[in-house]
Amino acid sequence: MIAEGRQAPPSVLSLAVPALVVLAAEPLYLLVDTAVVGNLGTVPLGGLAVGGGLLAWAAGLLNFLAYGTTARAARRAGAGDRAGAVSEGVQATWLALGLGLAVLAVFQLLAGPLTRALAGGPGAVAEAGEQWLRIASLGVPLLLVALAGNGWLRGVQELRRPVRYVLAGSLVSLVLCPLLVYPAGLGLAGSAIANVAGQAVAAALFVRALTRERVAWRPRASAVRAQLVIGRDLLLRAAVLQISFLAAAGVAARAGTVPLAAHQIALQLFLFLALVLDAYAIAAQTLVGQSLGRGAPEEARATAARVSLWGLGTGLVIGLLLLGLRDRLLPLFTDDAAVVSQAEVVWWFLVGMQPLAGLVFALDGVLIGAGDVGYLRTLTVGSALLGFLPLSLLALPLGWGLAGVWTGLSAFIVLRLAGTLVRVAGNRWLSAPDTVTT
Repeated sequence: MIAEGRQAPPSVLSLAVPALVVLAAEPLYLLVDTAVVGNLGTVPLGGLAVGGGLLAWAAGLLNFLAYGTTARAARRAGAGDRAGAVSEGVQATWLALGLGLAVLAVFQLLAGPLTRALAGGPGAVAEAGEQWLRIASLGVPLLLVALAGNGWLRGVQELRRPVRYVLAGSLVSLVLCPLLVYPAGLGLAGSAIANVAGQAVAAALFVRALTRERVAWRPRASAVRAQLVIGRDLLLRAAVLQISFLAAAGVAARAGTVPLAAHQIALQLFLFLALVLDAYAIAAQTLVGQSLGRGAPEEARATAARVSLWGLGTGLVIGLLLLGLRDRLLPLFTDDAAVVSQAEVVWWFLVGMQPLAGLVFALDGVLIGAGDVGYLRTLTVGSALLGFLPLSLLALPLGWGLAGVWTGLSAFIVLRLAGTLVRVAGNRWLSAPDTVTT
């Protein structure tokens, strides 16, 4: 029973659905951007793939600005300290600007070498990628400010405003991209400019939301350091994930063009569906953080059970849909019979992993909301070193092919699931180091 005077916690879906919209906005825009640039020819499209891949990699590594800020702001909001929760957003915004300017400097200095390395050497594609990256990287500080804004607004359970802000930025990019690429005649550069313009609109809206809260804007070194601690663990965790996926792609590439194509189809579907399931992780961060902030550990445990059931149930539904629609979905990606045959092998892994992934992503959110990111970091690194990487790297010499690579990915999910289940079943996560100590 909810104590008198205290509102009942919001439902998981009321937080997960807006989070899903925000998560899906960027990938959907990138699909449109790819279609627009694709009509320019293969070189611009390759340049977008190279430059966009580098930018996405940086953004993925620094996503802790959203997740870490959500946990810290939710703790303060749960304790009845809204001003303190908003202050976490201010400090995260300063940190986002600092990191964003550092990444911008790296890309401006090393755009050429980085794009040539990713493109496999000098050439037209590398030059196109360098041109795109030099312009698009101007938006990195803006992108990171938006991530920080998403974080504190989620922490205070305001999910609708981030949806409006992100969609406004995406709409600007969607309108400008084809106009700048074609009628304005800017080509690939027009795509990059549209990208920056959309990020500027979203960042401005998030900053405006902060200024309306009337909190002090002075940066506090202790608060920034505390955010960097949680960010360090989440950053290392993200880096291990990125390296593992790159290693798996490298094994698939060495197995041949057909296995690589089949792997790419299945992996992109896996990553897209992960966005759907990750919405429950965001809901869990907010709900668990607020429960622990107001000293209600049993409420946090009940939230963990609820989001776990939602994640598991949604994963089961997605798995069944993938199983039933396999023969209709695969032709959308390729008409090559050999690629389809390889993809059908991987499809069983993709289907079987969805319920497990739904559960593990939800539990990840529970532990992040509790501030137990050190444990998550260790668990992710251990699962990669013991499961994902060995099985994936052995797939080629042992002749396991794609089945070996995806066995490694499945082991990665299973090991993480086992570790999070054991942790959440105990009590240590309920008293994880206080993520709001400044």
